[in-house]
Amino acid sequence: MVAKDYPFYLAAKRASCAGGARAAASPPKETEEPSTKRVKPLSRVTSLASLIPPVRATPLKRFSQTLQRSISFRSDSRPDLFSPRPWSRNMPPASTKRRDSKLWSETFDVCVNHMLTSKEIKRQEAIFELSQGEEDLIEDLKLAKKAYHDPMLKLSIMTEQELNQIFGTLDSLIPLHEDLLRRLQEVRKSDGSTEHVGHILVGWLPCLNSYDSYCSNQVAAKALLDHKKQDHRVQDFLQRCLESPFSRKLDLWNFLDIPRSRLVKYPLLLREILRHTPNDHPDQQHLEEAINIIQGIVAEINIKTGESECQYYKERLIYLEEGQRDSLIDNSRVVCCHGELKNNRGVKLHVFLFQEVLVITRAITHNEQLCYQLYRQPIPVRDLVLEDLQDGEVRVGGSIRGAFSNNERIKNFFRVSFKSGSQSQSHSLQANDSFNKQQWLNCIRQAKEKVTCAGKTRVLNSEAHFLLSPNGSRVSQGETTLEQMDQSDSESDCSMDTSEVNLDCERMEQTNSCESEKQIETDV
Repeated sequence: MVAKDYPFYLAAKRASCAGGARAAASPPKETEEPSTKRVKPLSRVTSLASLIPPVRATPLKRFSQTLQRSISFRSDSRPDLFSPRPWSRNMPPASTKRRDSKLWSETFDVCVNHMLTSKEIKRQEAIFELSQGEEDLIEDLKLAKKAYHDPMLKLSIMTEQELNQIFGTLDSLIPLHEDLLRRLQEVRKSDGSTEHVGHILVGWLPCLNSYDSYCSNQVAAKALLDHKKQDHRVQDFLQRCLESPFSRKLDLWNFLDIPRSRLVKYPLLLREILRHTPNDHPDQQHLEEAINIIQGIVAEINIKTGESECQYYKERLIYLEEGQRDSLIDNSRVVCCHGELKNNRGVKLHVFLFQEVLVITRAITHNEQLCYQLYRQPIPVRDLVLEDLQDGEVRVGGSIRGAFSNNERIKNFFRVSFKSGSQSQSHSLQANDSFNKQQWLNCIRQAKEKVTCAGKTRVLNSEAHFLLSPNGSRVSQGETTLEQMDQSDSESDCSMDTSEVNLDCERMEQTNSCESEKQIETDV
């Protein structure tokens, strides 16, 4: 072997040794045992991958979801409101149609504005806002009928009876506001200014009494709409409308609630016009009269709407036993406050605060309607004890809940308790947030103050009606008044001579007998 070829020989030998070592390390294929592991084809795995959700819920999250479903009274068939719809997955986001606010000074001739004072310009702006608001209201009411009512009726998404219950007397409000808009446009001058509106409002505002039936129906309409949203077709249709540009990101209930919000806005609009109206202006007196009219109408509608709401919830109370019935509930005309609260075990409760009684219920579905089953005996407000609990003062019950509880679970609690003889109750209730808790505390305190004041008034009236007579016996107020009159007569007669008293008594008896005979003849 030549010396110069020796390095190549060593390299070749090392390579062959390394190859032999690798061959010795790996067994031959003939001696390899067959694998028992089932191997899926790659194409099969790829086809199933699209069906597997990208994120799996943790066991704790699944438990929370199961717990929420167990205490939720909604149907399991209700779709997720935030899940993407098949018809919207591949669609680009639609541009939202926005309603731009208009000003009087920007709509009409600018040259006219220089001839008016600053106060008169503000007055024209307020009048124009009233007119423009009527146009927007009419447009929204027509949109609610055209985009929601008519399609759902045509597609049989809801029955005609259900739609009539939800939309109420919405159709009758459209010509009502069209009439006011027409009157305002008729008195508008060619330059866009308006001189007098007070007499128009005084003549038109009494028409708003027709809002009585519409506002009184809103409680039942909202409950039925929420119940119908559990239907796939209804929810899909409403979601499709919500994502459309015409809705301006408003759902159906926003459109149905626009008339009520417009009604309570009229006093503010009229006060703004009156604020910029000179004292010597002819509209001054008419505007003041119009404000009094609309305030009376709103107050009356508020009372009737409150009574309708109270009656609606009273009819949906379910009593487990006759002993739970209370006359304080039957005699209530107003629901001071109601809403969902949780007890210290996390159970969702729906609490009603009527005028003189607190009712704790659980929401259930009965005959396809949302009802409220009494959870405990009703608590009279006059005997109720209210405690504002500090954060962390209440311990959350339950082993699992206590183990996974955090600071949010022990916040916003307050306690209501009641004890009368052998009966006693105590409930630690949790609000959603601190604001909601404060609202409950204020409402309960106000209800207790009213009940206390009413009780004192009844006691004073009873004491005024029954007074002690001079001999110590209790007599009515009327009898006491007659007795006082007799005493005053006797005291006045004491200053007279005794003979004159006897003579006057005989004359009085004769006069009284004659007058009584004449009275009898007259009555006959």
